[in-house]
Amino acid sequence: MRTTYPAKVLLAWGEAIAGNVELRDWLMKNGYPELGLFTFAMHHKPEAREWLMKNGHPHLMAIIGGIEGDTKALDWLERHGLTALKHMALTGGGSEEDMQWLLENGYKELAVIGHRMQVVKRRMDEDLTDYHKMPKA
Repeated sequence: MRTTYPAKVLLAWGEAIAGNVELRDWLMKNGYPELGLFTFAMHHKPEAREWLMKNGHPHLMAIIGGIEGDTKALDWLERHGLTALKHMALTGGGSEEDMQWLLENGYKELAVIGHRMQVVKRRMDEDLTDYHKMPKA
């Protein structure tokens, strides 16, 4: 379970989450497939979620669960000593307090990524309630 990455990889991950397909593909082809697949898993792609779990990245699925409000996922991160990832997930869910915690504790990259996750999650939530984007029966 890899939990540390070079700063440039974290920045690429944040951009991939925000929708940069080229950087998502770069991550997947250059030794970081879990970060590229995370972007698909965030968009509720079952194959990506299964891949993350089967390939030793339950912490990434716990982040997604935490963003989605799953308190068991947040507890799991805390129990496994992944407090910064818990705060990142909560930031992704919209918590300014947790973003501040990340910044104050030296996790600037995780704060940026958490904020990107929040923007994507908000956009996804808006798409679900936008009448114009609902499937026509």
